[in-house]
Amino acid sequence: MTDAELILRPPTQDEFEQWLPHTEAGYARRIAESGAMPAEKAAEKARLDIARRFSNGLSSPGQVLFRLMAGEQPVGWLWLNVPAIDGDPLMAWVNDIAVDPAYRGRGYGRAAMLLAEREARARGMTSLGLNVHGQNTVARSLYDSLGYEVMSQQMHKPL
Repeated sequence: MTDAELILRPPTQDEFEQWLPHTEAGYARRIAESGAMPAEKAAEKARLDIARRFSNGLSSPGQVLFRLMAGEQPVGWLWLNVPAIDGDPLMAWVNDIAVDPAYRGRGYGRAAMLLAEREARARGMTSLGLNVHGQNTVARSLYDSLGYEVMSQQMHKPL
């Protein structure tokens, strides 16, 4: 599997409308699972964050959303902020990368990250950032293997 076998295409309006609530729910779940806040607060944070970022739907400034396509088959999603919302004006940000469960383990996540890097470069960005929750060891391993470096780390201990 190479990144040439995976392509990015803009989603249709129908795809976007199906993606939005699914992504919001997944974001809320990951926040809650990380221990950052209780599920109810995580759901409210996710709702507000997603609504703010996509206030103008697919044409929201700085939000770049793609379907990951293996040939004619949609296999996942890539959501970038270009540039990142805060910080370096030459850094893009991976808000979410998701390979559908039926297509995991085939190299699509790696290929999608390489395409994200290419997309960010094409838009004049000089770096690409992302967050990964500590318990997501598969993603952390992927990002390590692609040369991403830890910039900060939060830790906690339940008492």
